Amino acid sequence: MQADLGAGAGRLPALVIANATVFDGSAAPRFAADVAIDGDRIQALGRPGSLRGSATIDASGLALAPGFIDVHTHDDRMLVDGGGMEPKVSQGVTTVVAGNCGISLAGLSGRGRPPQPLDLLDPAGDWFRFPTFRAYFEAFEQHPAATNAAFLAGHSTLRIAAMDDPGRAASPAECRRMCAAIDEAMEAGAIGLSTGTFYPPAAAAPTAELIELSRRLTAGGGLYVTHMRNEAEAILPAIDETLEIGRACGIGVVISHHKVAGLANHGRSVETLARIADAMQRQPVALDCYPYDASSTVLSASRLAMSSRVQVAWSTPHPECAGRDLARIAADWGVSAEVAVQRLQPAGAIYFMMDEADVQRILAFPETMVGSDGLPHDASPHPRLWGTFPRVLGHYSRDLGLFPLEVAVHKMTGLPAHRFGLHGRGVVEAGAFADLVLFDPATVADTATFEAPVQPAAGIRAVLVNGTPVWRDGQATGARPGRVLRRGARP
Repeated sequence: MQADLGAGAGRLPALVIANATVFDGSAAPRFAADVAIDGDRIQALGRPGSLRGSATIDASGLALAPGFIDVHTHDDRMLVDGGGMEPKVSQGVTTVVAGNCGISLAGLSGRGRPPQPLDLLDPAGDWFRFPTFRAYFEAFEQHPAATNAAFLAGHSTLRIAAMDDPGRAASPAECRRMCAAIDEAMEAGAIGLSTGTFYPPAAAAPTAELIELSRRLTAGGGLYVTHMRNEAEAILPAIDETLEIGRACGIGVVISHHKVAGLANHGRSVETLARIADAMQRQPVALDCYPYDASSTVLSASRLAMSSRVQVAWSTPHPECAGRDLARIAADWGVSAEVAVQRLQPAGAIYFMMDEADVQRILAFPETMVGSDGLPHDASPHPRLWGTFPRVLGHYSRDLGLFPLEVAVHKMTGLPAHRFGLHGRGVVEAGAFADLVLFDPATVADTATFEAPVQPAAGIRAVLVNGTPVWRDGQATGARPGRVLRRGARP
């Protein structure tokens, strides 16, 4: 902690958060301090009671941390469709990473209804109107969101744009078109490439195609971020493919929402984490997870046998089924679950398919970051959309004691800021951007449930993005101070 630096030059800073218990994002022990904010920056840290500002928030008994960084989102449309970002700012998130799982809103336009899983962003396809990342970034900056955002170019989106038939390997000409699109995205400021080879638009892409495209990231230090081909029986070969791509291109890789899915694979996180930990000794590897034992994506009959329960999240032909169990729907219709899946399409679902012991083991792994993987446009979304970060702080850290609060905060701030190159974010220190969350460590908790998923967290007192309050007294302020965080940008 810095000594009393004062406000400087005889002018008081705009705001002082006084008497806070500071968790600075580094996993270092908490400490008591005043924090002065002026403009979009933290101006100074000082002893409790030592700093004065034009306005003061008394944070006695409260925790002050860097704003949380949601490293795995599908917020591409929400960021430019109103931009209020209430599901995120209500739980202390100040920065999101969008364009995950190979699905980016930018890079495709004029194609009508998109195939799965692109329809998770917009089933009608109206929002696929940005042919380039530059066009998308310009739209964001003309009408900013409440949070900051960093973006990945989505491999599946680029495949749909470049290929007449994504159910095969790309031709050399199609690879060149995708490479040109990646170059444009990186020049505009994207931080890397995401893939979702589990899904049909990318499943036919061979490893050689992924390596060729990922080489476009090497010079600029972009990341390869992946929803791997398999998170069940063949998870180890999928991890090996991810590592091979990173080695071949000399780039960092991020394994998205790491899990071992399916009843037959419960307990295998021991194997997967050992494989990942070993690779970390030789190449840059990162991973994230969400703190729930249920996943959520498009509705597919292929996942029924892997799940103990399936809940419908949305359905275009049967919107009345959102929030209901698939088994009950099938029984009411007098059909099999497989037939019910066909009738509901296009649709999304929540799958109860993981083991809680695996969830805890992965979450507790020292290098695991936190990402919500929330789907903002589902009629009955997974509660992770509103509850991920307070669930880590409250349920897993405070109540279960899985790790200290300092570690919980680090996983959601300093660690992802470092891994994703978000300079000046994820820390509480003089000169850093004033992305901050003030919360009550005794009461912070997720309140969103599978039955009632749209519920703001408890215990989040105030959230600032670039020095501007976006959440206060249990509601959004309406401010939109968010920025595009471009690759390599320095404070």
